[in-house]
Amino acid sequence: MSAPNKKKILNDPVYGFITIPTELLFDLVEHPFFQRLRRIKQLGLSEYVYPGALHTRFHHALGAMHLMGQAMQTLQSKGHAISSAECEAAQIAILLHDIGHGPFSHVLECCLLDNVPHEEISLLLMHDLNRQFDGRLSLAIRMFDGSYERPFFHQLTSSQLDMDRMDYLNRDGYYTGVAEGAIGAERIIKMLDLVDDQLVVEAKGVLSVENFLNARRLMYWQVYLHKTSICCESMLIQILRRAKFLIGQHTPVFAPAAFQLFLAERISLAEFRTNHTYLKAFTQLDDYDVWACIKEWALHDDTVLATLCQMLLDRRLFKVILSTEPFAGALVDELAGQLRQAGLPDEDLSYFLVEGQATNAAYLPLEERINIKLKSGKVIDIADASDLSNIQVLTNIVRRYYVCWAKGLNVVESQ
Repeated sequence: MSAPNKKKILNDPVYGFITIPTELLFDLVEHPFFQRLRRIKQLGLSEYVYPGALHTRFHHALGAMHLMGQAMQTLQSKGHAISSAECEAAQIAILLHDIGHGPFSHVLECCLLDNVPHEEISLLLMHDLNRQFDGRLSLAIRMFDGSYERPFFHQLTSSQLDMDRMDYLNRDGYYTGVAEGAIGAERIIKMLDLVDDQLVVEAKGVLSVENFLNARRLMYWQVYLHKTSICCESMLIQILRRAKFLIGQHTPVFAPAAFQLFLAERISLAEFRTNHTYLKAFTQLDDYDVWACIKEWALHDDTVLATLCQMLLDRRLFKVILSTEPFAGALVDELAGQLRQAGLPDEDLSYFLVEGQATNAAYLPLEERINIKLKSGKVIDIADASDLSNIQVLTNIVRRYYVCWAKGLNVVESQ
């Protein structure tokens, strides 16, 4: 009996045909840890704004792997010695970079976990996979965590010009229909080079990098931090917050066993590292667990939980105001007064009146820089190489304050 063919070609709507080039990469894609990403949407609740935003972390990870393969070919074509083992490891590192995302990705990191970044869970899962695959992921892990002696591999995986960002801007723009997300990733990749094993972009690629940074800024305000998305996410966070509160009060709240564990406990990174039970339970979570609970909780005896869930299911969303300055107390007091008039008791106000802030910066020079190699061979920062009049706009941190509230609240009657 012949061995199965593990060098697969996939049809990707963004890039066309892409290849899974090695058997190890194929086996990782087939692994349950990675298949779980099919059940986690890339953009959380953005589908409430852009109906086409239904793509998943699975799509994104495969696309990033494809772009990493192109980057390896470009650097090799420019005379840089990169072994086949390094090529494979780089693609493994980017393939698995999001494997630690939980349900609704970034939205629930703040309330489902005890401020545990998804990158840390990705690393724990990569170590787990490394044990399962007899140490064959060791090089990829070193690239992912930045300990490998050739830093450009980590820069391609996690920096301000990495394959992760290049794919999600292209892909998110494609599925939302927001044309500003198109960044010309192929041209940027063709302009990549190395100086002392550090990633640089050739000078003729400056315009493409500028377009990339501007696209990222626009995508944040038009998609990732869209005011309606902020409303939806605020509602989801309050739903989870209420469910956790009720469980803390020993009120029965339906949830699958793995999800129940994270609702009942506040699990830290140290606990993830020392107790494998938590990591195993985490790999069983996806968006479907949360939606199943929201549907069930819409019938709960607790009016706060039931109302929030029914509102989100029916897309009766909070209203939102955005501002460049913090909101005056008088405005918040007025909104609280409206909710009280609707019959909401003071102890429940915080579930239906939410304040917060969102920040966006396209490029942060103090972090991992984007370096440009001039024709003279000199390497300078993109902020110095660019002649864009709005380069300061790209490097400034823009802050928006928001307040969301349930206008015209109709509290669900107790069941």
